[in-house]
Amino acid sequence: MDTRGWVVRAVEALRFASEKEIARWLDEEGESFSRHELQKTLQQLVQEGVLELKNDLFRLRRKGSGPQAFERLFRD
Repeated sequence: MDTRGWVVRAVEALRFASEKEIARWLDEEGESFSRHELQKTLQQLVQEGVLELKNDLFRLRRKGSGPQAFERLFRD
């Protein structure tokens, strides 16, 4: 698994996590990345819309299809 995969897996497991908590989880799993590499990967994932960053906590981005499905269901 590549760096992106490990970081996404860490955020999935932790739900809401700071950069430090993600690094700790990765270390416990036996995958240690440099701080720079982790920061770069987190920035890329936020820019691509895979992760959200709010108050220094990362989480998976919600899928925005809920309102669209509701609208299609009740469309006249």
